[in-house]
Amino acid sequence: MQRRYVTVDVFTDRIFGGNPLAVVLEAQGLNTMQMQAIAAEFNYAETTFVLPPRVPDHSARVRIFTPRTEVPFAGHPNVGTAVVFARQREAQGGSPLDRLVFEEAAGLVPIRLIRERDTVVGAEFTAPERLTLGSHVSAADIAECLSLAAADISLANHPPQVLSVGLPFLVAETTTRDALRRAKPDALTHERVLPPIGTDAIYCYCPGATSQELYARMFSPLDGIVEDPATGSAAAATIALLAAQRPEHDLEMSWRIHQGVEMGRRSLISGRTEKRNGAVTFVHIGGFAVQVMSGLFDLPEA
Repeated sequence: MQRRYVTVDVFTDRIFGGNPLAVVLEAQGLNTMQMQAIAAEFNYAETTFVLPPRVPDHSARVRIFTPRTEVPFAGHPNVGTAVVFARQREAQGGSPLDRLVFEEAAGLVPIRLIRERDTVVGAEFTAPERLTLGSHVSAADIAECLSLAAADISLANHPPQVLSVGLPFLVAETTTRDALRRAKPDALTHERVLPPIGTDAIYCYCPGATSQELYARMFSPLDGIVEDPATGSAAAATIALLAAQRPEHDLEMSWRIHQGVEMGRRSLISGRTEKRNGAVTFVHIGGFAVQVMSGLFDLPEA
């Protein structure tokens, strides 16, 4: 059976920037092992599979795979899949939509479509879970994971800690952008430090010119991803924490997160946090996506 796929670069407005994503359309009939094999074949940070929704009022059920495993939620797969799904639907004669709802393992993901001259060019999703805080690690351990010195890790705002709004990351702040540039993953230390605390990825960042601008990198060699050009789920968890630490009880903030610079795949992630009565209630992540390739592959049903 022939199946359609589309690849897009996400969190960028130009081809060969941002984070590549493969979207497999009409994926019903594929089993988990086949989906995992297809994701390994594409070898992108993630590949998504679009299935009919379980609830008719929702837009689609979406499964997300890295080259090695299925994940319950991720950032750039939601933005890229939303753009591909909406464009395909409208190309087939469907009425234009402003919003989508994806069913994912982590929960429902509401999505607002971004249009320019009636064409869908991007999307903004709302994280499916509120921020949860996990284990801490020492500055020495995170520094060793990143081939840095302990003095390169800032403890001023928070310790290196596992954060999640649907997918867990060990998040750490570096003292300078130079330290962020020098970071490189040490896979053996990742293997020692990360699995016991329930994650396989490190998201490190430092502030930019303003308190609402960040520069970031993400490493996950244990999942076959040496470095990720744009990580919306980690960005969402990080800005949720930073907004929660602000003294204001009611606050709406906009954020700009730069990633992929050191890889030559410059990405820009837009974020919004909503805080009510001292708690962050919603985190939104958005950006653009551009189509790169489309095609067919032959694979029998399971």
